[in-house]
Amino acid sequence: MSKKIWKSGTFLYPIPAVMVSCGDMKKSNIMTVAWTGIINTNPAKVYISIRPERYSFNIIMEKKEFVINLTNKKLAYATDWCGVRSGAKYDKFKEMKLTKEKCEYVSAPRIKEAPVSIECRVCDVKKMGTHYMFIADVLSIDADEKYIDETGLFDISKCNLIAYANGGYYELGRKIGKFGYSVQKKKNKSRKKT
Repeated sequence: MSKKIWKSGTFLYPIPAVMVSCGDMKKSNIMTVAWTGIINTNPAKVYISIRPERYSFNIIMEKKEFVINLTNKKLAYATDWCGVRSGAKYDKFKEMKLTKEKCEYVSAPRIKEAPVSIECRVCDVKKMGTHYMFIADVLSIDADEKYIDETGLFDISKCNLIAYANGGYYELGRKIGKFGYSVQKKKNKSRKKT
């Protein structure tokens, strides 16, 4: 079977579908972003890319803070709705019955219903073409306790996170391996006594 060649474009799928909250506890907004990701480990840095026409663009440009809220199956409808409606016309927290929670390090609220909220402070802004990339330091990761297992680790398999691909939202499936499993040495189950 051969591959079909298309013109270049955005086809790096699946990608996270996240709700980005911005503003402050009195006046805030939520926008849906799929152009997001990790840039660096130490110090931890992430990015979001936004068109300047979006209502949240000026809020984030002014405040230099935002919260990336991971989304799950329960939040799929709100995730889509917050991406197609403007914060200039709607209070998205109110319309989607989402709860604002105060963050520790930024003035922007986090979304209580999100399994994970990542508090971010902008350290650089780059004009990329149609979008501006907001590069940010990760100040805090706020995880819902119900997704933390008995060993203190975050159990992502319980979250029902969603991703975006080619115009659709998809629930992430089950774990099929772990980092380094392809080269991990197998443990002997029993040793013979001599």
